[in-house]
Amino acid sequence: MDFFLFNCLLCLIFTIIAFLRSLQKKARRNPPPNLPPGPARLPLIGNLLNLGENPHKSLADLAKIHGPLMSLKLGHVTTIVASSPAVAKEILQKHDKVLSDRHVSLAGKAHNLSDFSLTALPVDSKWRNLRKVCNSYIFTTHKLDANQELRNDKIVELVDGVRRNASEKGEKAVVDVGRAAFKATLNSLSATIFSLNLADEEGSETAREFKDLARGIMEEAGKPNLGDYFPILAKLDLQGIQKRVTGHTGKVLDLFGWVIDQRLQKLKSENYASSNDMLDTLLAIGDDDHNPETTMDSTRIKHLFLDLFVAGTDTTSSTIEWGMTELLRNPDKLAKAKEELNQTIGKGIHLRESDVPRLPYLQAVVKETFRLHPAAPLLLPRKARVDVEICGFTVPKGAQILVNVWAIGRDSMTWDNPNSFMPERFLGSKVDAKGNNFELLPFGAGRRICPGMPLALRMLHMMLGSLIHWFEWKLPNGIVPEKIDMEEKFGLALQKAEALLAVPTPI
Repeated sequence: MDFFLFNCLLCLIFTIIAFLRSLQKKARRNPPPNLPPGPARLPLIGNLLNLGENPHKSLADLAKIHGPLMSLKLGHVTTIVASSPAVAKEILQKHDKVLSDRHVSLAGKAHNLSDFSLTALPVDSKWRNLRKVCNSYIFTTHKLDANQELRNDKIVELVDGVRRNASEKGEKAVVDVGRAAFKATLNSLSATIFSLNLADEEGSETAREFKDLARGIMEEAGKPNLGDYFPILAKLDLQGIQKRVTGHTGKVLDLFGWVIDQRLQKLKSENYASSNDMLDTLLAIGDDDHNPETTMDSTRIKHLFLDLFVAGTDTTSSTIEWGMTELLRNPDKLAKAKEELNQTIGKGIHLRESDVPRLPYLQAVVKETFRLHPAAPLLLPRKARVDVEICGFTVPKGAQILVNVWAIGRDSMTWDNPNSFMPERFLGSKVDAKGNNFELLPFGAGRRICPGMPLALRMLHMMLGSLIHWFEWKLPNGIVPEKIDMEEKFGLALQKAEALLAVPTPI
């Protein structure tokens, strides 16, 4: 074993030497473009050590020194980081057409995701067809209005479940808010998309397993991977990231494959009555020979479901958890939100999606949560299709582009008291979270804006509003608001490192 390790080390040393020589020759042939400023780079590894455990924070600190448009070298990859609304607008709007391709990591290539995933495909005919399916058949206002009762039922189930637990256990009824929100989100999505509860009523074993898979995919895909920065190491998978993502992804795809197969069997029955859900719609598109551009087969449907469920469940439940955390840290804000709900909806009456426009403070709470705790702090990496000039500097072809929406949300040049939770800042404000205002970009903007945004906004307001409306909340074990743990766990989605536990008292 020692001899094997020695040979591996020797090969690695020779590989590094050869790699450095090739870089030197290439640098002589191709002088570097006029890159944006950035921190000094170490040989070979560049700025990898600058990322730290929380890259969104490290990059925000570096931007304070080097400016809102910054360049780094992460191993082999030139990376451009935007950290202000103005620069984000340049990237996501002005130059969106040539900066909309994806920088796909090795994790993003598991199970051919880069060939089928809406989030990974470049802006080509495949991507446009998938986007058209989402915009025309899945997330239209008409479709979402038509199945809102399904989502309302899942919110009622969430409230009833928390109430039963509180009634049975009293002061010991501690709720893991993130887990409860995840289960409700999973069931809301699965009921809307294929008329099933993926989390059963008796327990949440399925929800727990799916949460582990979804969170595992998001965490692993968000980790710095040596294989992404040094292509020569890609096949070695030294950190095991690709292996783990492949395993998690395979299990989720198998689950969706089973759901689709079950539906296809039912469709063969003469007695089958259409569920009129999204799966029936997608399968109907697949049978439409007159519209080949939007044809959906089982493989495409499975990968689309993977995008919708993994991103939708993890980010939505995480945002609910952060929102409740901030409200428990700020009891006066929680009281304001509860009073608005009582006055507008009335005690003992379930909140409905049509009520949300009449709840400006609840909307402000959600926006403030987006600002402080964006689900995807660096959005998903983009890639430059050609050289682009921005702010007098060159963004070179092939560069990875990150938009640090976490830094933008805490920019003191844009926001007063940027680190304080102040929903009032959005009352009377025209700033929305739909990609129109570049100081608040939880779903991104431009061509790559999250296609599930219309559904996510409905679910977030309904779930958070219902939890506020139906219960009084307090922290367990005498914890005071000021002592709530606010540490973050970085990934493609920004999780709370320590789960929020809270004790509900039914109103």
